[in-house]
Amino acid sequence: MAKDTFLNRKQTLNCKGKVVDISKPSVMAILNLTPDSFYQNSRAKSIDDALSKVEHFVNAGAKFIDLGAYSSRPGAAEVSEEEELERMVPAIKAINQSFPEVLLSVDTFRAKVAEESIHAGAHLINDIAAGNLDERMFETVTKLQVPYIMMHMKGTPQNMQDSPTYENVTKEVFSYFSEKIKTLQNLGVKDIILDPGFGFAKTLDHNYQLLKEMELLNFFELPLLVGFSRKSMITKALGIKTEDALNGTTVLNTTALLKGANILRVHDVKEAVECVELVNRISSLVH
Repeated sequence: MAKDTFLNRKQTLNCKGKVVDISKPSVMAILNLTPDSFYQNSRAKSIDDALSKVEHFVNAGAKFIDLGAYSSRPGAAEVSEEEELERMVPAIKAINQSFPEVLLSVDTFRAKVAEESIHAGAHLINDIAAGNLDERMFETVTKLQVPYIMMHMKGTPQNMQDSPTYENVTKEVFSYFSEKIKTLQNLGVKDIILDPGFGFAKTLDHNYQLLKEMELLNFFELPLLVGFSRKSMITKALGIKTEDALNGTTVLNTTALLKGANILRVHDVKEAVECVELVNRISSLVH
């Protein structure tokens, strides 16, 4: 990968007045404030447990912590807005108090949860539905002017894996982002991050086709976030359990980095940071 392959891409994020450099790929740690996320080790059972996990992530080299209070795994149970807020806001406040330097991302598709979380101290919004599940989300992001991660998904977490079909998955994801980016930029949103949505409304073949052609998304010159960590696109392909999927995660993370990924969203921070360091060593060589 040539050093200047992604030279024109946006290199910084404005996180509530703090300019964050993402010219070198970064790691985002997953912290679930819900009891039904698919990977048990990512769940925080209490505020103290959440703080302990954040300390571990920070020490391992995470730049961002992604807080989720609504499980988006296939077939996950519905969670009310009130319950999502009750899980999210106290955790944000506690983490902010103990780790004021940490950049917190709030994983929600609800505008009210996003807004209250940002006011509580979060810095980014991570929306799996790109505004499709709450018509007020784009308006809220525009008002808050914080970095907005938008993911590609069809349907809802409850039905997204009910026979997803595409004529060409990469072209449809490209078209989806093209329309969303235009809308957001017209509204005045400055910091947009794209997440192709691996594992969301996609079959095994869809996921690997999209990864194979992921560099096409560099056309938008916007930061790319990927999330493969211990997902079924690894476990099903290899016939293994979630707890055995770290090696497969590293392989896909490496592939994505070589195709232009800026942020790796992971459960295992240390290994992802090492992956970034080694790929960066390759890409920084001048011929």
